[in-house]
Amino acid sequence: MTDTTKFPWGPAAATGTGSLPGEDAREAARIVTGTLESLPFLPELPARGPGADMIGRTTGLLAELYAHVEPSGWRISDRPGRDTRRARAWLREDLDAVEEFTQGFEGPLKVSAVGPWTLAAALERRNGEAMLGDTGARGDLAASLAEGLAGHLDDVRRRVPGARVVLQLDEPSLPAVLAGRVPTASGYRAHRAVDPAVAEEALREVVAAFGDTPVVVHCCAPGVPFGLLRRAGATGVSFDFSLLTERDDEAVGEAAEGGTALFAGVVPGRGTHAEELSDPAGTVGGVRSLWRRLGLSPALLPEVVTVTPACGLAGASPGYARAALTHCVRAATSLADNPE
Repeated sequence: MTDTTKFPWGPAAATGTGSLPGEDAREAARIVTGTLESLPFLPELPARGPGADMIGRTTGLLAELYAHVEPSGWRISDRPGRDTRRARAWLREDLDAVEEFTQGFEGPLKVSAVGPWTLAAALERRNGEAMLGDTGARGDLAASLAEGLAGHLDDVRRRVPGARVVLQLDEPSLPAVLAGRVPTASGYRAHRAVDPAVAEEALREVVAAFGDTPVVVHCCAPGVPFGLLRRAGATGVSFDFSLLTERDDEAVGEAAEGGTALFAGVVPGRGTHAEELSDPAGTVGGVRSLWRRLGLSPALLPEVVTVTPACGLAGASPGYARAALTHCVRAATSLADNPE
């Protein structure tokens, strides 16, 4: 039986996956903290431009590694430049806003950063090729990420003393890394597939660097490697529920029974009208069906499953994004009220 006492967000929880539309950090923080009582998060606002995007934001956190923007993407630099300074400034603005709206707050608070494999697939070496193709560079990047993130989490704890910090590592490129589908700079070839054992060990080292901080790995791509992520030490796995197939049933069932939290992305991430979200019970109907198919205890459902949007909400209208977060809360309550 799953030990859910280790989940600081508790049963019937709802949260977002990271990004929101717009450029107003205070408004984003107000919405998140006012809507998601069980698990608020530090919002990302990529509409502000380079450095506010998920890759740029994470490069600004790296320890003794720096990056700048090229037409092809983010590339390693010799020293911190304008792009690094901008990324750090955006993050400070976001932290200032969340700090303002969490005075006296006590409870879990989720922060996000790109995980080591997606970062290695996106961040370029000086020759324009992804760091993914260089084993030594990948190791240096993972170590820099772990060190920089540790400092970031300490800063969050100083700003919000009552917070139990939860770390989300975004790994949307992990299935492509494992399958050898990450293209080289020319686009004519792909980087060699990374052995699952190698990918697992690298993730395990990063996760272990944060001690007892719960780590949720978010992957909104098909083919989420549930088993690999569990063995690497992830407390939870966040995924786009609509991309699951029956081939995933066994892995999902093993995760649920083995003590892994499941962040089910059941609310569409894109939309323009709040009226599109009108049936909380229907939104989680597929989750109930999966639970019955797996033969799992209904009582376990609201304990294990946290309701989220399918992915980030940066591409949605502001009104829809607010409604989507509210809908997640209502859908999570529906699961708790009627798990069967």
